[in-house]
Amino acid sequence: MAKGMNATAVEPPRDLTLSKGMADLFDEPTAGQNSPEFTVTELSGAIKRVIEGEFGHVRIRGEVGRVSRPRSGHVYLDLKDDRSVISGIIWKGVTARLETQPEEGMEVIATGRITTFAGQSKYQIVIEDIKPAGMGALMALLEKRKAALAAEGLFAPERKRPLPYLPEIIGVVTSPSGAVIRDILHRLRDRFPRKVLVWPVAVQGAKCAPEVARAIEGFNRLTPGGALPRPDLLIVARGGGSVEDLWGFNEEIVARAAAASQIPLISAVGHETDTTLIDFVSDKRAPTPTAAAELAVPVRHELAAWLEGQGARMRQALSQGLTRRGQRMRDVARALPRAETLLEGPRQRLDRGGEKLAPALIAGVQGRRVKLADMSGALRPATLRRHLDADRQRLAQLSARLDPAWQRNLAGQRERLGNRVARFRPDVLHRQITSRRERLTARAQNFRPEVLSRDITRQSQRLADVLARLARAGEAAQERRRRQIEALGRTLGTLGYRETLARGFAVVRGDGDVVTSASAAKAARELEIEFADGRLKLEGKTDTPPDQGSLL
Repeated sequence: MAKGMNATAVEPPRDLTLSKGMADLFDEPTAGQNSPEFTVTELSGAIKRVIEGEFGHVRIRGEVGRVSRPRSGHVYLDLKDDRSVISGIIWKGVTARLETQPEEGMEVIATGRITTFAGQSKYQIVIEDIKPAGMGALMALLEKRKAALAAEGLFAPERKRPLPYLPEIIGVVTSPSGAVIRDILHRLRDRFPRKVLVWPVAVQGAKCAPEVARAIEGFNRLTPGGALPRPDLLIVARGGGSVEDLWGFNEEIVARAAAASQIPLISAVGHETDTTLIDFVSDKRAPTPTAAAELAVPVRHELAAWLEGQGARMRQALSQGLTRRGQRMRDVARALPRAETLLEGPRQRLDRGGEKLAPALIAGVQGRRVKLADMSGALRPATLRRHLDADRQRLAQLSARLDPAWQRNLAGQRERLGNRVARFRPDVLHRQITSRRERLTARAQNFRPEVLSRDITRQSQRLADVLARLARAGEAAQERRRRQIEALGRTLGTLGYRETLARGFAVVRGDGDVVTSASAAKAARELEIEFADGRLKLEGKTDTPPDQGSLL
């Protein structure tokens, strides 16, 4: 291109050679000029064709500088080294297919074609593929992401949830065609069979990270107890591989999905020496997929053996507890007084009460008879006639005194009420006197012999009712005391040692005393065993020497 612009030799560039079809791009040189004139657009197009023709497909190694992601979906970035910078662009469709998304500071190898942008007189690379520049770049990117997520607290131990001891449903996020799912199912079947839901995903490549993230989010969106039940535990698993193969589990979208999971999650990605970002944010890391299945469920046979052992311990503890309490009850029973001793006092009080009951009833009846006789003696007709004669005499005396008194009272009233004759006429006063005389006569009728006789009859009937109630009360009291005595007798029989003999026990007596030990039985000269149906006497210790033997 520089030769085409030389002032001494006019030689068009290869893409701008004069021909009949291209002659209209150049003006005829005027007199005194030896170079053609171009418009800005013509020159920009010529440069574009030259650059795209020379650099149709290139690979550039450099560090990613500024990264811009506008709403259009394209990605604009800079590739730089220690001396130069070149602009780059990744179209929206290419961005979705990239395995590694560019981030500022990454060292990458970009594959694409060089082109120009006439609007700003600059050239740039249209990137078709971009990859990290070796293992060191991948590790640097991984460390950078790890530091950013750790600063947000996603690796904090307090965020990690405990795994359920025995989950009903286990969700597995892995490839359905690999050996990993078969290993997990086989291990679960050997240890403790559980229901397993498998969410198939790609475990490497560009589709790995978004599919794994969607699987974790999808399991969390399931409704507990629905048609497709929500798992109680998640396992994200993949077999071993290189760093590039496992890189999908180092993507930020996967790490954030695992951290946001409400279901406890076990990560089992790669072999024991492989480490990915999901291992740091998961609730539990398993070195292998098989180990993840072992962490998920206990061993059924071991659990059954443990339960059986616990049941045996419980039965043994219960038996020992009952034995100790039975022995304690027997010890306490020996410290209690005998039933006969407890019942001696109440029995004596009952006997004394029984002895006093009959005389008390007889005395009560006799006393009431005497009182009734006294009361009936006072109500004889002669006595009533004497009382009636005395009342008549008093009535006659009062009647004799009544008329003069009324006359005197009337005279006084007449004197005091001389001015009020209109209000107190003689006929009114006469009616009042007549009414009072009638009331006095009616009161005197209550003291007639026939009225008093009716009262005596009524009182006698009441007395008979009282005596009948007294007799019934005495009989009820006797019946109540009898039932109490019978109940005490039954209690005495229950508490007595004879009830114990009826259950198969026996009482051993030696020389008249109760024997409670083997040594005392050996020392007794005569033994007596009491059973429920009788007593049996045995010969005990004799005066023979020990070497001749002894009975028992």
